[in-house]
Amino acid sequence: MRAMRRTAIAVVSIAAALTLSACSSSSDEATTAETTSAAEEAEVMEEAGTGTIVDVASSTEGFSTLAAAVSAAGLVDTLNGEGPFTVFAPTDDAFAALPAGVLDALLLPENKDVLTQILTYHVVPGQVMAADVTDGDVATVEGQSVTLSTADGVTVNGAKVIQADVVTSNGVIHAIDAVLLPPGVDPAALIAQ
Repeated sequence: MRAMRRTAIAVVSIAAALTLSACSSSSDEATTAETTSAAEEAEVMEEAGTGTIVDVASSTEGFSTLAAAVSAAGLVDTLNGEGPFTVFAPTDDAFAALPAGVLDALLLPENKDVLTQILTYHVVPGQVMAADVTDGDVATVEGQSVTLSTADGVTVNGAKVIQADVVTSNGVIHAIDAVLLPPGVDPAALIAQ
């Protein structure tokens, strides 16, 4: 069934590419790209509900760094738990945007506590869909609060939700474009160690 969906997505993508090459209007290109992107997101969301947060993050393109970090922090069992959880999940690109050396330092065993603090700062108890987000501060599993806003799409501490409502069996994932650092975590100190 997944193979058929992926084949259908590939066919849609190829058709979109052919359509784009035949059209010269930038508005047509944007509409076709949005349609293809929406179809790909729908496939991810449809398949996502069958696994836990960790299962989905581990099997979804763009979250391999998050999956490795969750494993290094020893949070696999927690995020495979009953939940429900809402995870504001940084993409691989978000992790890559950290200052040079920070990610490598975070993945070292001696920095497991800091990595755990950072990752749990991305998790909110309960299942909060994007349509249910309201402006204000929300407590994280880490203990401190993050600020949610709906002024320009959904943002958390200024990081933009770039893919919302990836439903899992124990919560929901919202992909974000930046890594959230809890107050008191100094990335420069990690590199200096």
